[in-house]
Order: sequence, then C-alpha cells, then structure tokens
Amino acid sequence: MKTVSLLVFDQVVPSSVTGVIDLLTGANKYMKLTGQPMAFCMETVGQSADNVQLIFPNQEIDHKSLERAGHPDLIIVPSFSVDNMAPVIAHNQATISWLKDRYATGSEIASLCVGSYFLAEAGLLEGKEVTSHWAAASDIQSRYPGIRMKPDLVITDQDGIYTSGGAFSSLKLILYLIEKFSGREAALWVSKMYAIEMDRTSQAHFAVFIGQHQHDDKAILKAQEYIEQNYNREIAMDKVCNLINMGQRNFIRRFKAATNNTPFEYLQRVRIEAAKKAIEMNHKDLPFIMEDAGYNDLKAFRTIFKRITGLSPMGYKKKYART
Repeated sequence: MKTVSLLVFDQVVPSSVTGVIDLLTGANKYMKLTGQPMAFCMETVGQSADNVQLIFPNQEIDHKSLERAGHPDLIIVPSFSVDNMAPVIAHNQATISWLKDRYATGSEIASLCVGSYFLAEAGLLEGKEVTSHWAAASDIQSRYPGIRMKPDLVITDQDGIYTSGGAFSSLKLILYLIEKFSGREAALWVSKMYAIEMDRTSQAHFAVFIGQHQHDDKAILKAQEYIEQNYNREIAMDKVCNLINMGQRNFIRRFKAATNNTPFEYLQRVRIEAAKKAIEMNHKDLPFIMEDAGYNDLKAFRTIFKRITGLSPMGYKKKYART
C-alpha cells in the first residue's frame, strides 16, 4: 500500500484535493471488489494541521502538519488560483522546502495544474520536461528557464516527478498513477465509474492564444499589433522590419526574446486562433474559414492547425462548434 500525502493550504482549489481523494478511493474500492489489498492510504498535509482540518474536514482522512507527515511514498501538490501565484509561493516556503527534502529522501511528487510552481520553486523540475495549465506555461518558463516547458502535454513522468495539464485535465494524471501503481484494470474501472477519459494525447486544443504582450519592447509590440491586424493578408516580414525600422536578423532575435515565438510562428498562432473562433461560431464552411484566416492551401492549413491545437479542423469542429 502506498502512502499518499495531499498538500493543502489556504489558497488551494478544493476540487483538486477532493477529486484526487475520490479517484484514489475509487481505486481502493476496485481493489476490495476484486479481492486485492488496498492500494492507497491517504492523508492531507499542511503547514498547520488546524488549517488543514478547517479546509478539508473529512474525518476519515488523517490530517497532519509537515512535522508529523513522515516520508510518504507519493506527495500530490494541488492547484491554486493563478492570479495569486506570488503570495502563495511566498506563504508556502516551508512547504516547498519540505518537498525538496522529501524528494531527496525517496518520495515521489506529482503536481496538478499550476501546482507545478511549487515543484519549480523547489528546484525539482530543473532540466525536466514539464507541463502545467496552458495559460501559465509562458510565465513558468520565464521564471524558471532551466525547465523544458511542454504545455501541450497532459502528463509528464521523469525520475519520480510528475506534472499534469490544466484544471480538471490534471485528474488524468491520477488515473495514470492508479494504472502505474495498481494496474490498468483498476484505472479503467475508475475511469468508467467517474466518466473521465483516459486519453493523454494533448491539451493544446484547450489553449486560447491572446498574444504575448507582457514585455516592454515597444518596437516588437508595434510589430505584433501589425500582425494581429493584418493576419488575413500576405505579410512580408521585410515590410514589418521597415515598419519598425529594424534589420531582419535583429528583428527576429528581439521578437523571439519578447514573445517566445519567431515572427512566422506568431503569425500562424494568430491565424489559427482566428480560425478556431470562426469554427466555434459555425457560420461558415471550413474552406471559407481557411481563406478568412489567411490561408490558400487546405493541406497546409490542416497541418498547421493540427500542429498547434492537437486536433484536425474537422475534429475541432465536432468538439467545439455551435449546433
């Protein structure tokens, strides 16, 4: 049986704690039904045991302070509000130090959604492929440049460190851990009982591209504005360079540094975001949507759309278009 410690703190998203407990309890139920030993023993852990109990008053789960928590087999770091990232990190430095110590002494650690900030702050993601909520990916990468952010992934698993995608997609990591520690049959049973798909291909189709404007390079901001207003036309990059009075090599370097995309990549993301919105409205057929987004080659449009979203245009339409 594996001891699983779920971190709980004042700003935690409650569903990222209760959802985990529900799924692991389901796994235990399956093991009991099939005559096998219980798979998971759960506890909640926080900087203050009283606060943990106040946030999650389930009397069937042991509530412990960091000092009493011992050395669990697996620690799960739940999510919190992205808007409150800085104060959450500052307030939970003792927890972050505890994570670093426990990993060094053999505990495995998993983060749900933006719980990955805790692992990054503890230095546990250095050099590793990491995923998180797509909306926080660029911020995490800029704060912790030693990690390799892969925002399209739903799950990463490396050296006893696990990260997961955003919001409720992070529960797919719990199914993955159930399968890893208790077998595929247990994970399938829990998946069916809680109606959670087990596919772990990509979370890219959830992402909303709103442009990377959180920088102070005014010339690049002007170039971005031009691209965003003219994406449906043929855009010559030398014209953009002339617009901001900059050489092409310097322009590409500064654009990449400011937005984490090359100008061409940025143009494609703007175009595909426009196409996604048009598909969701479902007012036009795909060939017209493609043309409105600035493409004249259906094969190229399909290829770029799938690379960015993880779905074909038709697959995206089936999933998100208005009826």
